[in-house]
Amino acid sequence: MVKDRGGAAKPVRVGVVGVGIMGYNHARVLTDLPGAELVGIADPDAGQREKVAALLGCHAFASLDELVAQGADALIIAAPTHVHHDVALRAIDAGMHVLVEKPIAPTVAEAEAIVVAASAKGVALVVGHVERFNPAVEAVKNAIRDEEILSIGITRVGPFPPRMSNVGVVIDLAVHDIDLICHFTGSHITEVQPQIKAAVAEREDIALLQFRTANGVLAHINTNWLTPFKARTVHVATRKKYVIGDLLTRQVTEYFDYKPDGSYSMRHLPVAYAEPLRLELLRFLEAVRGDRQPAVTGEDGVAAIATAMRCLEPLEPPADPVPLRARAAG
Repeated sequence: MVKDRGGAAKPVRVGVVGVGIMGYNHARVLTDLPGAELVGIADPDAGQREKVAALLGCHAFASLDELVAQGADALIIAAPTHVHHDVALRAIDAGMHVLVEKPIAPTVAEAEAIVVAASAKGVALVVGHVERFNPAVEAVKNAIRDEEILSIGITRVGPFPPRMSNVGVVIDLAVHDIDLICHFTGSHITEVQPQIKAAVAEREDIALLQFRTANGVLAHINTNWLTPFKARTVHVATRKKYVIGDLLTRQVTEYFDYKPDGSYSMRHLPVAYAEPLRLELLRFLEAVRGDRQPAVTGEDGVAAIATAMRCLEPLEPPADPVPLRARAAG
C-alpha cells in the first residue's frame, strides 16, 4: 500500500524506462491516470528522451540510476527485451514495484530470476501482456465462461515492422496469443508442434503453431509478417457455441442453438469501449497498492516465453532416418 504519513492513499510515483513506441504510450497514459504521478522517463537516446519529455511535459533522465534517485514507487520497463533482466533486478533491489513489457525476458532463466527477486523483495511484478485488457478479449472470455472449450484458433498477421530486428514473429507477435490461449482455457500448454520459416527476413517471419493444453484444448496460432494488412482474430469452439472476436474492430459474434437442419442463431455481443493500456496500468496501480493480485503475473510471463522458446527449438529428427525407398526394399 502506498500511503502518506497520515495513512491516506497517495498517488503512486511511477517512472518509465525506455521510451520508444510502447514506452511513450505508457508515459502518455500515466500523465493523466488517476492515482498515478509520472516521476519521469529514462532512455540512453538523448534525442528520443528529450522529444518525449517535450511532448508530455515530464522530466527526462539519461540513466535508470537518475530515475531511481527521484524516489519512484514503481517502474515501467519498456526497454529492449535483452536488458529487461538487468533493469528489473536493479529496480526490484531498490524496492520498486515493476511492470515489465512482454516478453518478460529473452530466456526462461532470466525470466525466472526476475520472478524470484520480486517475490524475495515483496514487490508487485506484472508482465505487460496488454492484449489481455482488450475489451474484445474480455467479451470472448465472458462468452465462453463455464463452457467446455474444444478448440481455439488465433490469427495475428501484418506487414513487416521496420523497427523489429532482433526477434521474429514468435516472440514479437505469437507470444501475445500463447498467453491468450492460457487465459481463455485457464490451463497451461503441454504440447507444442511448430512450423516456422524465414521467408524474406533473417528471423522467422511465418509461424504456424499448434498446441494442446493440460485440460485437453487444441489450439493453433497463424502469424506472419507477410500480410499487407493487419488482422487479429480469435475463434473459439465450445460444445454449445462458436465465438469469433475481431481484436482490431472489437466486434464479437456468438453462434449458438444449432439445429439438425443446419440452421443456427447468432448475435453480436456488447463490447466495452476502453483503451487496453489504460486498463492495464490501472490494474498495475491496484497491485502496487495491494488492492488486487497482479492481473498478469510473473509466472504467466515465464510460461509465455517458455512456450515461445519451445516453438523456436529445432525439431526432433525422425526416429527412423532410413529413406522410405530403402525401407520398402528391405
